Amino acid sequence: MSNKIKKKLTPVQQEYHDFAKLREPGRPVFRNSVRAFLVGGGICLLGQLISDFLLWNFDFTEKTVGNPTVAILIIISVLLTALGVYDHIAQWAGAGTAVPVTGFANSVAAAAIEHRTEGFVLGVGGKMFKLAGSVIAFGVFSAFAVALIKTVISMLGGL
Repeated sequence: MSNKIKKKLTPVQQEYHDFAKLREPGRPVFRNSVRAFLVGGGICLLGQLISDFLLWNFDFTEKTVGNPTVAILIIISVLLTALGVYDHIAQWAGAGTAVPVTGFANSVAAAAIEHRTEGFVLGVGGKMFKLAGSVIAFGVFSAFAVALIKTVISMLGGL
């Protein structure tokens, strides 16, 4: 609590605030960090294992293996969300499940599942793309900006 707010408290309120602060449980930052590291690292390890499997067993190269790997991770994330498992993992691991591909897939799938009773167009489609739309729009704009900067730099370098 900031000092400005503390000064406006009556003595009884200040005493209660101090009393409550003494009994507030501490946050297990180290434990949460270890959990997030293990789960986030596990998701990345799974992605690497999928990538290696595709490289060794199918006709993929280092350049072409990325897209199917990401697609498989998205499918796994959506299936785990639909089965209710991803939420339990996320509750235990916290930020570790926010690995961009799987975390985004979970968010979109969870929104679609939650609003399925409202119909496919207004419920599933509308609510699912409410989240996905802003991310896609920002991604497209960012890609455009980076491409524009790269083009300008290459044109200046070619002069």
